[in-house]
Amino acid sequence: MHVLACILGIFFCNGVVLDAFQTIILPRRPSGRFRITRLFYIVTWGPLTAIAARVRDRRVREQIYSIYGPVSLILLLGLWAVILITGFALIYFAAGTPFHDAVLLTHATDLARLRDDLYVSGTTLFTLGMGDVIPLTHLARVVVVLESGTGLGFVALVIGYLPVIYQAFSRREVSVAMLDGRAGSPPTATELLRRHGFEGGQEELITLLEEWERWAAEILESHISYPILCYYRSQHDNQSWLSALVAILDACALLITTIDGPTTRQAQLTFAMARHALIDLGHVFHVEGKLAPESEITDERLPAEVFDRLCDALGEMQMRLCGDPATMRRLTAIRAMYEPHALALSNYLCMPLPLWIAEPKAGDAWKKVADLRMKQSTPTPIDPLNAQRHVSSNSTALNLHDEEHGF
Repeated sequence: MHVLACILGIFFCNGVVLDAFQTIILPRRPSGRFRITRLFYIVTWGPLTAIAARVRDRRVREQIYSIYGPVSLILLLGLWAVILITGFALIYFAAGTPFHDAVLLTHATDLARLRDDLYVSGTTLFTLGMGDVIPLTHLARVVVVLESGTGLGFVALVIGYLPVIYQAFSRREVSVAMLDGRAGSPPTATELLRRHGFEGGQEELITLLEEWERWAAEILESHISYPILCYYRSQHDNQSWLSALVAILDACALLITTIDGPTTRQAQLTFAMARHALIDLGHVFHVEGKLAPESEITDERLPAEVFDRLCDALGEMQMRLCGDPATMRRLTAIRAMYEPHALALSNYLCMPLPLWIAEPKAGDAWKKVADLRMKQSTPTPIDPLNAQRHVSSNSTALNLHDEEHGF
């Protein structure tokens, strides 16, 4: 029994150390299907989504999803601590509980000794140093020192881990929030192109796509290293990092296959980086086996009648369409390169994908501002004789003319 306890204790401690290293320190996608972190999210995320799916109020449902990311991080850290405490306690138990404890009876049972070992392990890991239990053997002292060092390292990792997570989250959400004014809320590819249909808009659109190419690269770097960020929701219910990413992919697909202009080259670069990030994040959550067939994607997101509305809207924006009968076929082919992966992530994370063309809104703030800008108002002419009446008699500008001429 003592040998089994020692093996289990070493297994638990090594498992936590390795899992924490892969989750926090290792700057690449963690490997292994039996990692503590992966099993934790499988066990907790599935039941939560099942419960939230029964909530009819969309706002309440999104609120449930939004608290999962921060709460799961705290629970994961607590789980690591509990497993470490249990692992070292089993090692102490295997060594025969080599401690002097005035409370522990001489003929204590194995259960009582295990409770004492758990107490020693807990106070040692969190470096409390109560001093009421004293190790009696050299081996016990070595293990106590080792656990104390592990506890200090664990606290240091937690302190350094949380700021990194929230800094990456903040950088991600700045671009997502800025897309609200450029592509609507929720964002759509058609709205993004429509709002860049002004003189000089092609150059502005190229700059925007360059920024989102870099954003996708940052997502690829940060969310692969810290997959927990994928569970963090945006501050607004109609925004999400996934919908923003797919809206940019949709816009790039249109610019590559449907619209003529100088933006094609940058659209290809942004599309490649955004698709890379989308597919790699799907690998992190192992959703490759849940990819939808191409026909289902075509019928669900962009049926023929919606594509006709999209072309009509782009035509009203005075954009040069390809006018090729094969345009729809090319667009379907390029959509098949990313939409199955996007739908699989959408189903797993419970984040809806954006539409291709936005439904009209009565209270669209951007449209109101644009209408105000388009209204031509005749400026009131200024009477030069009365202009000085609007200037204070003590103003320096009023007396400059007199001083210059010596009056």
